[in-house]
Amino acid sequence: MDDCIFCKIIAGDIPSECVLSTEAAFAFMDIGPLAAGHCLLIPRSHYETVDQMPAEEAAAVLGELPALVKAVQTATGCKGVNVLQNNGRVANQLVPHVHFHIIPRNPNDAWSFNWPAGEYTGDHMAELGDAIRKALS
Repeated sequence: MDDCIFCKIIAGDIPSECVLSTEAAFAFMDIGPLAAGHCLLIPRSHYETVDQMPAEEAAAVLGELPALVKAVQTATGCKGVNVLQNNGRVANQLVPHVHFHIIPRNPNDAWSFNWPAGEYTGDHMAELGDAIRKALS
């Protein structure tokens, strides 16, 4: 896609610090890191959201994730990582090209996020479970 910043990075039109390049996937250092070593893993093909990706291509891209996480941990010495994917504008996806954040984490680091756990009432969980299973079939 001509106006996609990540497609321009893959094409070499915008410089990046590439750390992984395969037929299906591309990973590079985030220019606005939440922690040193913060990387982005993206598909080479342009898809705005995960649900648009063919399963085979998603599997090929995500197949690179374990090695990339290990490499980030080794290079940074971090004690853990967050792997985050924001899917859609309402979910805070700022670049409309599928991407996974690999963010090194250490005790007492500078950022955190908390999400308040909700509760299901009555049969709501079972009803949603049924609806999801139906949508998958």
